[in-house]
Amino acid sequence: MSSYRYIVIEGVIGVGKTTLVELLSKDLSAKTYLEIVEENPFLVGGFYKDIQANAFNTETFFLLSRFRQQRELVDELLHSTHLLISDYLFAKNRIFAGITLNQEDLEIFDSVYRPLNRRVAIPDLIIYLKADTESLLRRIQLRDRSFERQMQRDYIQKLVQKYDDFFKQYDETEVLTIDASDMDFVFNRQTYSKIKDLVLSKTKKRYGVRPRMKEDVL
Repeated sequence: MSSYRYIVIEGVIGVGKTTLVELLSKDLSAKTYLEIVEENPFLVGGFYKDIQANAFNTETFFLLSRFRQQRELVDELLHSTHLLISDYLFAKNRIFAGITLNQEDLEIFDSVYRPLNRRVAIPDLIIYLKADTESLLRRIQLRDRSFERQMQRDYIQKLVQKYDDFFKQYDETEVLTIDASDMDFVFNRQTYSKIKDLVLSKTKKRYGVRPRMKEDVL
């Protein structure tokens, strides 16, 4: 038997996903799978200046780079006993594409996304970090990535709504929703400790040796 050991932290841009993953991985000796962001040339090259012009290339680059990483993650699940923690769910590709792409481009995107989505592993637990639009914008401004300076409030607001809608109907695995609007995982150690203790309690559950795959349940 292997541990309940593949955990995903999800939420809208700026909510603190990667920070939480890094803290948990250090304390729990977990291997991390972090999404590639700044290596996407279409994102950093002007996506937020002109979303319509850059959306298809940006979303397609993310889709393929994340899928490549997901196949590595599956191999790790099959051949090791490490706790794995990721800062994204593969389905986020479709959430973002649904906002940024026009109907014609979305149909093309879906023709690639659907078969790839069937070949990724299902997490044992998703921690969905929620936050209101103003909190997210404040955090994005504080981290001050140059390519995010043109990001619009309307874009974040749409993402907040789409994420909420997605997780209201998501039923592939257990989802723990946490309101992170006022949370600071770095400086508020009490808040972080509660989440860490919860994750520790979850990893005591047991599943079979083979990872649960999308293609097994479709």
